[in-house]
Amino acid sequence: MRIRLDIAYDGTHFRGWAKQPTLRTVQGTLEAALARIVGPSSDAVAGPQLTVAGRTDAGVHATGQVAHVDLDEQQWGRVASRNGRAAVDPAGSLAGRINGVLGQYPDVTVTRTSLAPEGFDARFSAVWRRYRYRLADARAGYDPLLRHDTTTIRGALDDQAMDAAACTLIGLHDFAAYCKAREEATTIRTLLDYRWTRDASGVLVAEVKADAFCHSMVRALVGACAAVGEGRLAVEDLTALRDELTRTSAFKVLAARGLTLTEVGYPADALLSARAEQTRNRRDLDG
Repeated sequence: MRIRLDIAYDGTHFRGWAKQPTLRTVQGTLEAALARIVGPSSDAVAGPQLTVAGRTDAGVHATGQVAHVDLDEQQWGRVASRNGRAAVDPAGSLAGRINGVLGQYPDVTVTRTSLAPEGFDARFSAVWRRYRYRLADARAGYDPLLRHDTTTIRGALDDQAMDAAACTLIGLHDFAAYCKAREEATTIRTLLDYRWTRDASGVLVAEVKADAFCHSMVRALVGACAAVGEGRLAVEDLTALRDELTRTSAFKVLAARGLTLTEVGYPADALLSARAEQTRNRRDLDG
């Protein structure tokens, strides 16, 4: 039985999503909570294991993360019955049970659980991910209540130049210059949307949407635009740097604290399997 989990977390005190020995991670925390409810698999070798839409780095937050877990017959039986009685909407009630284990004020919560439709894969069925980055400059000022989800930078930034620069990067490209290299991992991505605005308090907010992101890509993209906003780079420099296909020291990769995964998009249920198969194929610039 495959269960979809919708998840939110404050990443400040996590060492990222992926489970690591001796380190506190989002995956490790959630799997431990799940294990207390569903127990080990029938072969008694492993507990529940989550597959996530997008692994986030240390310090990155989420309001719209998605994962799935596969439960065997015995594990599902523990979910479907409580105190010897059949549970009403067992898949839907699992979120409350997980949150009960996590405690009253956890820094991670499961906002919803549901039976996954046939063919659903949290990672490979996704068609896009959306991130938000919050950046406070001299115009916005420093608010200590926002220090966990907003990066502060000295000086005033030209938000119009930043937005213009962001627009030049949209499309299907090799983003090697904006990614931290990983062996045999493609850096070809389709950047679907990238824009900068100021909210009512003056904080600069980036909305970045792509079919997928490679390692540190969003923080590099916002760092490049911040350099444009400071006047250290010109608007047209960002595409020139991208086309060089190599990492550069022309801008800084900004801090993780300002970054939040806000939404993951999926196709209609009938297209989930086909999308998962397509995603598993290695990308090239022809799509």
